[in-house]
Amino acid sequence: MNPVLEAIKKRRSIRSYESKPIPRDIINTIIQAGNEAPSPMNSQPWRFVVVENKKVQQQFLRVAMPMKPFDQLEDTIYYSAPIVLFVIGAGVYADHSCPLVCQNIMLAAYSLGLGSCSLGSGPIIKDDAEVRKILELKDNEKIFGPIILGYPKVYPDPPLKKEPIVKWV
Repeated sequence: MNPVLEAIKKRRSIRSYESKPIPRDIINTIIQAGNEAPSPMNSQPWRFVVVENKKVQQQFLRVAMPMKPFDQLEDTIYYSAPIVLFVIGAGVYADHSCPLVCQNIMLAAYSLGLGSCSLGSGPIIKDDAEVRKILELKDNEKIFGPIILGYPKVYPDPPLKKEPIVKWV
């Protein structure tokens, strides 16, 4: 099978990671793959923030789950992934382009033997002053993802997909 089609078919959202760190050159390769995403008029309305610091990840986790006492806080958002990668976009083209960046990142991660999962926690934490400071988030910027990355403890089999609904005209 074509390796690109195989990656599309076999990539899964991973929620269980080894504690093994990811070398920075691999992270840079993944970011570069994201950066190759198409955007209208080559606007490239994105930037990246890599959070590998566990204390910062815990701080973001506390913001995302404020109702739970810290000593009972199980990481059901970042799943103890070694990397939390924020794709941050601004401008009229960000809503269209940044999801394409995220997909490139996840496919690149899979191709390099890493697991990934796109999360919806960005909007939950974006209004916290300390999060905004750490991410250097400007008023006109949005968080896409973030995407967690790491070496998977287990790689699940692909689920059965429904047949696509297609209309030919």
